[in-house]
Amino acid sequence: MPYVANEGARIYWDELGSGDALLLIMGLGYTAHMWQRTRPLLAEHYRTIVFDNRGVGRSDSPAGPYAIPLMASDAAAVLDAAEVEKSHIFGVSMGGMIAQEFTLQYPRRVRSLILGCTAAGGPTAVRSEPEAAKMLKARAAMSAEQAAEAALPFIYDVETPRDRIEEDLAIRRPWPARPESYLAQLQGIVAWEGYTRLPAIRVPTLVIHGQNDRLVRVGNGQLIADRIPGAKLFIIPHASHIFLTDRPEIAHPAILEFLKAQAPGPRKDHPPPDALAADEHPFSAEEATSC
Repeated sequence: MPYVANEGARIYWDELGSGDALLLIMGLGYTAHMWQRTRPLLAEHYRTIVFDNRGVGRSDSPAGPYAIPLMASDAAAVLDAAEVEKSHIFGVSMGGMIAQEFTLQYPRRVRSLILGCTAAGGPTAVRSEPEAAKMLKARAAMSAEQAAEAALPFIYDVETPRDRIEEDLAIRRPWPARPESYLAQLQGIVAWEGYTRLPAIRVPTLVIHGQNDRLVRVGNGQLIADRIPGAKLFIIPHASHIFLTDRPEIAHPAILEFLKAQAPGPRKDHPPPDALAADEHPFSAEEATSC
């Protein structure tokens, strides 16, 4: 198994497919296994590289907190180990924060950027639903199974078939997040702020968000897209936080079209789907919370 050492931790990574490199960064408490719906499709066209963030799965769990810039340096170490100088970057939730930080810290290493169901941190972030905040606090006293079940209404859309959700749960069940490592990642999320620096991002960027996300609300995607010059916003109806499970038939074509549009030379493909307009959301200050 390939590992790379960085800042006191061994980070697990692997690759699948060939072509331009595409680094996939997962969210809070999840291992790289959660790319199971999307990675096989992307690997048909790209050299997909995944890793377990420090604290989860096959990577080490040193003492926290795990700052977002630290986890961005883990991503850079993975690319170094894979001998990749420049890559497309796709991060979801906390992974989207890591992707933003990576792009700000290592701009020459990024071909394009996809930010899914994420926020930019700081006081401008759109507040999660109050019930979601209560759920996150209550999970600390629950078993792993109880905690997973409690989160479902906030991360999946009401129209998503239960059997599809069960497939995700089966993927996650062998790799429960260690409580101390989960907290270490969460501390990194709460302390991070990227909003004021986003105009410095100058690579093609797609911001993609589920319209019904109750955890990281869709207004956060709008804020990010407004701050990154030239960024495209794509909002998926009838989708929540884990939009890759809720509506893969919409998300996957949009992601592939965006990536293919970054290839040099004349294009004959259809342009990416137009962004869907989000409902108006009242913006209120909050420390970013992700999943």
